Amino acid sequence: MSAEDLEKYETEQELTLYREYRDVVGIFKYVVETDRRFYLCNQVDVKARTEAGDVFFEVSMSDAWVWDMYRPARFAKNVKVLTFKDVNVEELNQSEIDLPKP
Repeated sequence: MSAEDLEKYETEQELTLYREYRDVVGIFKYVVETDRRFYLCNQVDVKARTEAGDVFFEVSMSDAWVWDMYRPARFAKNVKVLTFKDVNVEELNQSEIDLPKP
């Protein structure tokens, strides 16, 4: 496989992922962004934890969709993330979601 073929494959995968996101975003209540992933979910809980003087975040999500083009299944019933980096949680306002149509 050439570098050009690989780039074309990745571009097609990203486009497929965006289309899937566009199709499912309306059924979720929250957007969660961590240093490694982007999630849509209907329930989220973020807890700051301290261990040995270090602070980290425990993020629990239910009914989640994971933005990851390499995952064969992007829907997950429960997700737990532990991270030392920032976590951003936004509540979606369903009336504001206006994605472009194909």
